[in-house]
Amino acid sequence: MRQRILDQIHPLYTTINSVIIMATVYDFKVLDKKGNEVSLSQYEGKVLLIVNTASKCGFTPQYEELEAAYEKYSDKGFVVLDFPCNQFGEQAPGTDEEYAQFCQMTFGTKFPQFKKSEVNGENELPLYTFLKAQKGFAGFAPSHNLTPILNKLLGEADPNFAEKSDIKWNFTKFLINRQGEVVERFEPTAGLAEIEPAILALL
Repeated sequence: MRQRILDQIHPLYTTINSVIIMATVYDFKVLDKKGNEVSLSQYEGKVLLIVNTASKCGFTPQYEELEAAYEKYSDKGFVVLDFPCNQFGEQAPGTDEEYAQFCQMTFGTKFPQFKKSEVNGENELPLYTFLKAQKGFAGFAPSHNLTPILNKLLGEADPNFAEKSDIKWNFTKFLINRQGEVVERFEPTAGLAEIEPAILALL
């Protein structure tokens, strides 16, 4: 995993006492939904919300508010970056084209969507290795109706899940400032009402 990260961002990294120091999300390249390599440096100077998504999840309706926020603030430099992921309950089935069509037809999404990717494990995107290293898991919203279900499901699989920085479920969100730095992590149980003030503070 460490070597994969170095291979991707070289020479855009430094080491201090053998610790990898990566300055921003702009160091990373990803694949768009058609499989073309793109550099996240094209979003330099923007406020970003990076989200791993799924089309058949209890949180899928969040697409509607994500699109609303994108349309509301895109002229101020706000962009949502959508990374579909099938790792959580296999809730993002189908091809990349089918997934994109679903999002566009159901929620009218216009923000950038990338190729279906893994966000945990040996084959995770190096971008997500970086994001998780910057902001770990801080717990689900206690008042959300799906929190008990998630805690039970994840706890049965791993009693120590809350101590790890892995992505826990679909629609985990990372807020990135105009310098490409990770500012906040919002779990799936955080809706736009909670996230919007943080976005506005960066615009």
